[in-house]
Amino acid sequence: MIRNPRQMPLTMALPADLARDSFIAAPCNAQALATLSAEGWSGATWPAGKLVLTGPQGSGKTHLLHIWSGATGAQRLNARDLAQADLAALTETGAVALDNANELSASATLETAAFHLHNMLAERGGRLLLAARAPVRDWGLSLPDLLSRLQAAQHVALTAPDDALLAGVLEKLFADRQVRISDRLIPFLLPRMERSLAAAQALVAQLDAESLARKCAISRQLAADVMQMSLDFD
Repeated sequence: MIRNPRQMPLTMALPADLARDSFIAAPCNAQALATLSAEGWSGATWPAGKLVLTGPQGSGKTHLLHIWSGATGAQRLNARDLAQADLAALTETGAVALDNANELSASATLETAAFHLHNMLAERGGRLLLAARAPVRDWGLSLPDLLSRLQAAQHVALTAPDDALLAGVLEKLFADRQVRISDRLIPFLLPRMERSLAAAQALVAQLDAESLARKCAISRQLAADVMQMSLDFD
């Protein structure tokens, strides 16, 4: 294989499509989707009104938070932004979604804010949805009262994407870029790529950029070249 030493061309990233219709259901996310969508997305059946979603990067946690927030009117924010948030305003809708919740352990201020947020929602019978890569016990929380309360939350784990989900995501990513591919391309990519949705997004962007640079269609040979270049640059 001829190594292409030039730098990969950059293309403008497309905005992530986090709508409900774009979420691809698969065995690896079926339990999480069913738990969130039960009772019309209200979260009415969650024990103590709180739920923790965990899973590797690109497993769909953030997408599910967007869907749930859209369905319930919940306030959604990154956990690190909680220290500057107006907690009273944040809890007005009675539902809050915190992404990257493991980052609450970054400071005592964040942990204290999360503790007050939890209690304010609990007092009004609200719902708290948290997403993180690992279970609560692994977040490194130092505030015992917060740790005990979050460990009592229902926990649903998403697993790494399977072939069916990755194939569906790749097809959609190419379609979003209005790129036509052969039926043989995705079966070629699946056993050779990293098993995450984030990796799928990066790979499609690289393939699109390289095809534009070479002024050729995306083929299996082009895909092989791009994957080899990624290894060479590591």
